Amino acid sequence: MKRFVAILLLSGSLLMPVAGFAEEHQCYYDRDHRDWHVWNDDENRAYRHGLMEERREQRYREYRRLRAEQQRDYWRWRHEHSDWR
Repeated sequence: MKRFVAILLLSGSLLMPVAGFAEEHQCYYDRDHRDWHVWNDDENRAYRHGLMEERREQRYREYRRLRAEQQRDYWRWRHEHSDWR
């Protein structure tokens, strides 16, 4: 029994970093430009910059909570400002 618990704990500890990575780095498909984007820290900074530039009157909302039209607007802006970093 001790051996089973030890294997279970070891397996769980090895899978934790994988689960954390999958949650932080999501991929989104831009159907207008037909490409994929990985959402990471750089993309999050670009998103916040785009909000400041385009929609000053709106408060911050997570990208994944935006309506589809607003997400398409962001990717359109992002492709126009692809050099932003």
